[in-house]
Amino acid sequence: MPAFLFGEIAAEVVAVTPILKGGEVIAEVKGLAEPILAQKGMELVDIEYRLEHGRWVLRFFIDKPEGITVDDCGDVSTELGAILEVKDIIPHSYNLEVSSPGLDRALTREKDFINYKGRKVKIKTKQPISGRRNFSAILDDFKEGMVFLIDSEGKKWEIPFEEIEKARLAYSG
Repeated sequence: MPAFLFGEIAAEVVAVTPILKGGEVIAEVKGLAEPILAQKGMELVDIEYRLEHGRWVLRFFIDKPEGITVDDCGDVSTELGAILEVKDIIPHSYNLEVSSPGLDRALTREKDFINYKGRKVKIKTKQPISGRRNFSAILDDFKEGMVFLIDSEGKKWEIPFEEIEKARLAYSG
């Protein structure tokens, strides 16, 4: 179960504040979050910004070598919340969540595919590869922008990193 902390940030709508699209919001907050996390010996694994049950949620997944605690999430949430409020990037109310990546963590960077070799993964591709977009297999290797998988029947798959829409560790508990 991932560690997490919930908090609410209320921001006033100001006429001069440009309204950013989801991808733009993620890019802006990523630029603010990464230096803060680096100072704390942490790294940003993923960011989600979406509407859930009628409320906007800005969710950060963070990690560090020894793992993330609830206190880590609280500290990061407090610091990020203050900066986001001052920068006023999101011109409406939203919930700010800071969490560990969890057992089924997203694999978003090339180094994730290197670090989790030998683990079972679930991958969805942008376009079909040999008629498939969804793969559940062992992550065999990562080299030169290619992800190498071996499925349960022993079939080997090669997936270009840039063709991956979504990838996660598969929780097997």
